[in-house]
Amino acid sequence: MKNIITQFSRIFVGILFIISGLIKLNDPLGFSYKLAEYFSEPVFNMPFFVPFSLAIALILVILEVVLGIMLLIGFKTKFTVWSLLILIVMFTFLTFYSAYFNVVKDCGCFGDALKLTPWESFTKDIVLLFFILILYFNQNLINPLFKNNIQNIIIYASIVLCSLMGVVVLNHLPLIDFRPFKLGNNIPEGMQIPDDAEKSVVEMVFIYKVAGINKEFTENELANIPEDAVFVDRKDKVITEGYVPPIHDFTMEKDDTDYTAEFMDAPKVLLIVAYDLVNADKDGLAKMEKLYLQAKAKGYKVGGMTASTPEQIAAVKKEFALTFDFYFCDAITLKTIERANPSIIILEKGTIMQKLHHNDLKALKL
Repeated sequence: MKNIITQFSRIFVGILFIISGLIKLNDPLGFSYKLAEYFSEPVFNMPFFVPFSLAIALILVILEVVLGIMLLIGFKTKFTVWSLLILIVMFTFLTFYSAYFNVVKDCGCFGDALKLTPWESFTKDIVLLFFILILYFNQNLINPLFKNNIQNIIIYASIVLCSLMGVVVLNHLPLIDFRPFKLGNNIPEGMQIPDDAEKSVVEMVFIYKVAGINKEFTENELANIPEDAVFVDRKDKVITEGYVPPIHDFTMEKDDTDYTAEFMDAPKVLLIVAYDLVNADKDGLAKMEKLYLQAKAKGYKVGGMTASTPEQIAAVKKEFALTFDFYFCDAITLKTIERANPSIIILEKGTIMQKLHHNDLKALKL
């Protein structure tokens, strides 16, 4: 029985680590955004790690896949099990911290393929920790499947193939798109909220300074506010979150005017998405004016989308001689739309027909 439980744990943990790692390796930039969120001030306040988020993300996801393979084939059992134990303890701490303090809404364990709430992520890690502990206490039952030479070849090949996959998706696009902006999806439809959708329950909270200290009061507690209290602010506290459409915060604003409907209704639209113009790829930006002129000549409505400031937009337009307009959209939304900076989106009445990295403009069909 002990051997059966150990082998089941070995297969379960190994496959789960491989799947989780490959999903994130399919979109390492997306995982790096999640790591940067953990490194930010509201969470662990380690901003010095933010510039290395992508490198850390790549190392972690490749490590996940390789450790899963090592476990399945029984390669260097002691090292493998200890590494898995250290990783799962770290992940369990992160997910518990996120859930308990409600600081990170999604751990990114399975990328955009499967969204888990913080407590669901923590529960998943507790289950994994249980099975990894079984492996830890029964390492003698984990035997290699192949001879040493074959084991070495499998591991080295997995490291090389994972690294190549990382290079490919970073220089092009994720191999599989799990995001709400994938090909064939209609943006306006993704923004709609059904009439029978569950509504959010929100409570108004009033903040008053009492004896030099900010205190919160609900509507029912307003009568208890001391006479010398000074009003500071009012905020909405979400008690239970209702239905959130898959696409939200998508806007195309310029000079305090919303042009979203105008672009979504147009029969042929080319969007140039660059969430951060200052850090956008220079070679990519240099190609955009020629692309704009080609698309315009073929009857496309063209617009840039960015979260950069008007001053940054003006500077980039001057540097690269860009003559098309840029429209403001939330940076997180733009990062969700596409990972490349800049990237190209082709729409037909709001439906996504093509998505391209700036390295793949030769494949663009206008």
